[in-house]
Amino acid sequence: MHQPTFDPGLTQKFTVPLRRAINKDGTFNVHRRGTSWRDSNGYLVLINMHWAGFFACILGGYCVVNTLFALVYYALGPEQLHSSANATTNLAHFLNSFFFSAQTLTTVGYGSISPRGTPANVVAALEAMTGLMGFALATGLLFGRVSRPSARIGFSGNMVIAPYQDGTSLQFRIVNKRANNLMELEAKVMLMVVEGEPGNLKRDFIVLKLERPSVYFFPLTWTIVHPIDERSPLHGKTAADLERLQAEVLILIKGFDDTFSQTVHARYSYRYDEIKWGARFAPAFDVDEQGDIELEVNQVGAIAAG
Repeated sequence: MHQPTFDPGLTQKFTVPLRRAINKDGTFNVHRRGTSWRDSNGYLVLINMHWAGFFACILGGYCVVNTLFALVYYALGPEQLHSSANATTNLAHFLNSFFFSAQTLTTVGYGSISPRGTPANVVAALEAMTGLMGFALATGLLFGRVSRPSARIGFSGNMVIAPYQDGTSLQFRIVNKRANNLMELEAKVMLMVVEGEPGNLKRDFIVLKLERPSVYFFPLTWTIVHPIDERSPLHGKTAADLERLQAEVLILIKGFDDTFSQTVHARYSYRYDEIKWGARFAPAFDVDEQGDIELEVNQVGAIAAG
């Protein structure tokens, strides 16, 4: 009888070792090739890119559109634009065309430059419509980026193999870096290893049983613990064993954002060389003299001395 296998979507096929399956920023270590421009979605690109790149694209688009319309006005001739300052050179005429384009595109209209003649008025009308549509699109993109719910969960720099009850456990710690409230947090942890005979290696994914797979509230840190007992795939394993197995621990965190009333996700992973053996986490919060809890967010990965 065929035995079903478990694959979370990262394939069991093995050819060469992976640098890692999930990058530190939570993205999957997958580079897409063979797509065409028809497969791309500009909205997704602009929504997901970094803020610096987003504003650079907006500024670049603004300059390109202005320059294109300025070239049209320039080609129509200086007599098509009425300006309080006479354009005595080609450069002055182009600058008049460019600044008139900027005023028309943004619907500012200072009045120092105005179109004269039907061709210039037609181009100005088209540009005004282009400006209204373009800025509406840019405003929608900006609102989409600002209003999109996302988790900003901080993970400890390392996992630890720490004492736990009468044995040991695999642990990592997380914290909410933002001031919003996350509720009903759930954690799923998988161990990815490479096993098999030489020439017939494959990746195996094993869901790790957690001491506490969910919490109702998340105002502090949460130490997620996998007890290493006789049923654990880590039982009896050493650091050398995990290196030989090319072990990587894959993590999915899901929670409810109370501010946006939507579910948010966070992904992370630890490689075998990011596990500290015989260590434990240092406390990251304390109670002050007034009875208030003080949380040190940047201490989420602090390792206790000794």
